[in-house]
Amino acid sequence: MTRRRHRHSTAHRPLSALTALLLAGGALAVPQTAAAHGHPKPPPAYADVLDLHGTPTTAQPGDGEDNNPVTVFADRGAWHAYALPEAGDKDAYGGFSGPLYIAQEYPWWLSKSFSRIRLTEHGRTLDLAAGGAPRSTSLPGRLVQSYNLGRGLRLTLELRFATDRTALVRAEVRNTGPAPRTLGADWTGSLLRPADKPMRDAPSLTATGSGVGVDFAKVRETWDYLTDGTERFEVTHKDRVRTTVDGDTYRTEASKPVTLAPGRSHSFDWTESYTFTAAERTEERARVRDVLARPASVVSASDARWRGYVAGVTRGVPADRRRTAVKSLQTLVTNWRSAAGRIKHDGITPSISYKWFTGGIWAWDTWKQAVGTARFAPDLAQSQIRSMFDWQVRPDSRTRPQDAGMIPDVIFYNDPERGGGNWNERNSKPPLAAWAVWEVYAKSGDRAFLREMYPKLVAYQDWWYRNRDHDHNGLAEYGATVDPANDSPEERRLAAAWESGMDNAPRFDAGLGTGIVTNKAADGTLLGYSIDQESVDLNSYLAADQGYLARIAGAIGRGADARQWKQRSTATSAAVRNTMYDPADGWFHDIALGTGAPLTARGRGIEGAVPLWTGTASAAQARAVRDRLTDPAEFATTVPFPTVAKSSPYFSPTAYWRGPVWFDQAYFALGGLRRYGYGRDAEALTDRLLTHASGLAGDGPIMENYDPTTGAPLNSPNFSWSAALLLPMLTGDE
Repeated sequence: MTRRRHRHSTAHRPLSALTALLLAGGALAVPQTAAAHGHPKPPPAYADVLDLHGTPTTAQPGDGEDNNPVTVFADRGAWHAYALPEAGDKDAYGGFSGPLYIAQEYPWWLSKSFSRIRLTEHGRTLDLAAGGAPRSTSLPGRLVQSYNLGRGLRLTLELRFATDRTALVRAEVRNTGPAPRTLGADWTGSLLRPADKPMRDAPSLTATGSGVGVDFAKVRETWDYLTDGTERFEVTHKDRVRTTVDGDTYRTEASKPVTLAPGRSHSFDWTESYTFTAAERTEERARVRDVLARPASVVSASDARWRGYVAGVTRGVPADRRRTAVKSLQTLVTNWRSAAGRIKHDGITPSISYKWFTGGIWAWDTWKQAVGTARFAPDLAQSQIRSMFDWQVRPDSRTRPQDAGMIPDVIFYNDPERGGGNWNERNSKPPLAAWAVWEVYAKSGDRAFLREMYPKLVAYQDWWYRNRDHDHNGLAEYGATVDPANDSPEERRLAAAWESGMDNAPRFDAGLGTGIVTNKAADGTLLGYSIDQESVDLNSYLAADQGYLARIAGAIGRGADARQWKQRSTATSAAVRNTMYDPADGWFHDIALGTGAPLTARGRGIEGAVPLWTGTASAAQARAVRDRLTDPAEFATTVPFPTVAKSSPYFSPTAYWRGPVWFDQAYFALGGLRRYGYGRDAEALTDRLLTHASGLAGDGPIMENYDPTTGAPLNSPNFSWSAALLLPMLTGDE
């Protein structure tokens, strides 16, 4: 995962079939039942699987590492999110923390708590904590707060997402006392302004006939804040209200009081929408009217959908690990972003909690995330794969026709033509797309999806061998594209390391000998660049994807293609097996371009276990690799499977790809052990990983990576591919 800055908003966003069905409780929902209509509460075991409590103090999230210290909740692909107030923070009672909104590519807090409800009786404000400290908790699919106001009054706040742009908040007041109560209600909130211009002047409050809105000025700060001046955050109340604005603060008041007889209740319902364009806003207002006309149905459909999600991720998971499965689920759903700007299909971003990962969709993240997402929402898994293939380079490309078939490294809300700095086509990412497509098909059974994806997957395979096989020997190299930013050997080497996904791994160090070669077509056309080594993980992935292409071709009735892909997979596997394994070292290594010498001096990296996951290794080779994977001095560390062996002189337990544990590599290693019959080893190492990786068993976030010697969390909390691949690890079916 590359942690770096990379060097059009749609005019009209039609209601996607996915969103429409979600609104109706369809595509990603489970069938309605009598129980669903009764709103049964999820099992208490799944309360607060993540600690979502916290109140922002500044508009810009960050803890010095660009991480947001407050974990948030979003759903349905919304571009805004919320948290729960801290216990004892009376100034935050009556509202939800935030929202956090994404300024196209970057997260910002709009308010400490934008919509705080206040109840009055006979002109006196009721104390929300009169009956003791409130209960504030997260449950699958919703945030809940419960207040005892004393003297028989109770207030319950629940927040769910109704659409991909709108949250629904219901504030139910119940009179459990013996006498009628007549109550007034109002809401207040204030903007949290960014500290620096021009971001400081971006948001502004506006009173509306049904609540309050926040408009945003146009700001094009490439690395911090991006708006077009068409964005809007809007609160819409079901009941009649009147609003006044005073600078950065507003007050909305219910037009008339509510009288509650003993045993009766009233629900104050409102929505909070965040849209990017005028066309979106027009469309969303119609959907908001529908939501507020039938809030109970929206709640019922949402709860049913989440029960289906929970059932999907916990199926086959031991009871003591199910909370971790639900935590993975919640992480993935919160990182789900719906189509917006140049992102044409719903996708999943790496983390809403890390500034540089909030608004982008990466290729190999997507392949891995789709495998996990398919367990609870196959339609969403398909959509996120499409989100990357939407930007597969076509033969008629104006800018890079020589890269036809390539998948870019990462796409964002803004492409370079719109001033996007994070969009990256300097390199691609490891080829695991056919694996992802097949795994999603295994859950959905959708052959139409296979037919749709097959020619695109073939074009991607062709690109690797046309643009990344320097000596045309059937073994590819990581490399760099013909791109203005790849303007020197060092920049090309850097892009090639990014293409591997293992950015700073020792095997790509210039100081250890990694260089760059030029790739040209037969007519002399410059195709790109390769590093001067053939990588074991890359070619094992290619062999695996060829095998999956054989399966896909067979499933859609292309028997001749299936036989050819199977033959190619066999040949690629044989080449890896025969050239990249060092018997003296008992490990698979990258090999030098030209000589084929294994690069053993650069140490053993976890990529040497990939040939077991792909079925490339011989039984004897797998046995030797297994010995390394289970050796505490090598890869069986406190949290197993560091990216560099503990014995390596380049091992550094906190240095990104030079030692920390990444769950994708753990997934490959565990799957490889199981594939070759070492299931007991896999079980023991899985248990060690789940036990010692900090926070997995409690309410801490799932991290990007972990210190292998201590289990301490390292980078990027609430990380999607970790969450996605935990799901199969929890059931032992890597």
